[in-house]
Amino acid sequence: MSCILGLFNRKASLFYRGRKGLLELIRSQVNTNDPVFWVHCSSVGEFEQGRPLIESYRELYPSHKVLLTFFSPSGYELRKNYPLADWVFYLPMDSRSNAIEFLDIVKPSLAVFIKYEFWFNYLDQLHKRGIPTYVASAIFLPRQRFFRWYGGLFRKMLGNFTHIFVQDEASAALLHTIGIDNVSVSGDTRFDRVNQITIANGDVEHIRIFSQSAPCWVAGSTWPIDEEMIAAIFHNLPDNKLIIAPHEVSQKHIARICTYFSDYKVIKYSQIKDVKIDGRIESRLREARVLVIDSIGILSKVYKYGSFAYVGGGFGAGIHNILEVATYGKPVIFGPKYHKFKEAVDLIALGGAKKVSKIKELNTYAKNFLSNEELRARSGAICREYIEKNTGATERVLKGIAQK
Repeated sequence: MSCILGLFNRKASLFYRGRKGLLELIRSQVNTNDPVFWVHCSSVGEFEQGRPLIESYRELYPSHKVLLTFFSPSGYELRKNYPLADWVFYLPMDSRSNAIEFLDIVKPSLAVFIKYEFWFNYLDQLHKRGIPTYVASAIFLPRQRFFRWYGGLFRKMLGNFTHIFVQDEASAALLHTIGIDNVSVSGDTRFDRVNQITIANGDVEHIRIFSQSAPCWVAGSTWPIDEEMIAAIFHNLPDNKLIIAPHEVSQKHIARICTYFSDYKVIKYSQIKDVKIDGRIESRLREARVLVIDSIGILSKVYKYGSFAYVGGGFGAGIHNILEVATYGKPVIFGPKYHKFKEAVDLIALGGAKKVSKIKELNTYAKNFLSNEELRARSGAICREYIEKNTGATERVLKGIAQK
């Protein structure tokens, strides 16, 4: 609990400090006569959806400027130096005066909100100014406020979009029931992003050497409850290795993870990542049973070294990105809170993924994937085929915007 509260307090501090004097900062930096393409993301996951749009847009319109904004500190702090954006800022809070001043300063020619971002005053002002405004990779569910009897204000926000690009037919059908018809099914741009990962990601030599000497699995974006479950079954899985990349990489959290696996040889990535590989370091990597990734930004590269992966978050607010696993053709396991993620529902139905609610289930599936090569290959192939079938959303969204 103290770890979670510490994380919350740090994020709250960043959230507050990041918005202090924010409009003055934006005014001092944004000054251009070129068209401005504004992309707004809530956090890191939404950025990964917006990234293919930004990169393709820059290729199409190299003289235009790109403005990237975030709501969450975790997104901003990780991507504040993203090189393909001309400016990266927090989004000022959604008041009428902030929305007016922000738009007066940046004067966007086009605005795209990614997936779930619906801000009343910004959407109202964009609509009043006649600025083309879109939401991309959106997904809608019956329990959302747009479809409730009290959801009039939220339905009004949807009416301010020039067009809504949704992930699936179910979302489009739901919007039609409330009279929102400026909708098309384009798919999810994350598939394009994760497909790029398999092409662009090179070898991480230290991790490759670690994973070669025994069957290896990866636990990514884990929270304390995930780590406790993994530690509880690890002794039941002989002759295998584990790479664990937690969601939070504070020194206190990393130390706690290391104590969970104190009966085994544990090595931290920070201890070896900049060390030249020689016989001694290679021996250390081969002998270690657990590798703890105590830095951020490399998880998408790490997944390819596992026979399968466990993705965390499913015992909390919801699972993290499982597509980064599937793109490498690896089976994936996650916790019970996955239903709002279409890819998780789909991959369970297809047989490429497994849901666990208990330690016993995790133990069974982990054993099966480690010991049964045929099962592992079949489930992994399902995951890779799913990725390949769902790419192309970026092109469909940009083509749809151009036609409007």
